[in-house]
Amino acid sequence: MSTALFIPITSVPSQSFTIKLGNQNCAIKIYQLSTGLYMDLTVNKNPILQTMICLNRVGLVREAYLGFQGQLGFVDTQGTSDPTYDGLGSRYKLVYVS
Repeated sequence: MSTALFIPITSVPSQSFTIKLGNQNCAIKIYQLSTGLYMDLTVNKNPILQTMICLNRVGLVREAYLGFQGQLGFVDTQGTSDPTYDGLGSRYKLVYVS
């Protein structure tokens, strides 16, 4: 059975944090560039995603061979826009689904 977890994030142009997701030690970096919001994801010191664009309701981990268990993605709680840093944590939620 899948479980959804909202990951707390703040509305700043760049942030980095560590979190345990599904028994995986994850380091996440979220940052705004002129072309959109991007994410880097490292699991147990292995890079899984680098400079992955964040889109509304589109899973970030797109290939099973990357070895990440579960899925990460952003959800616009007020419409269908792709996330921008100024709405992170309020309008745009980061979700982990196991």
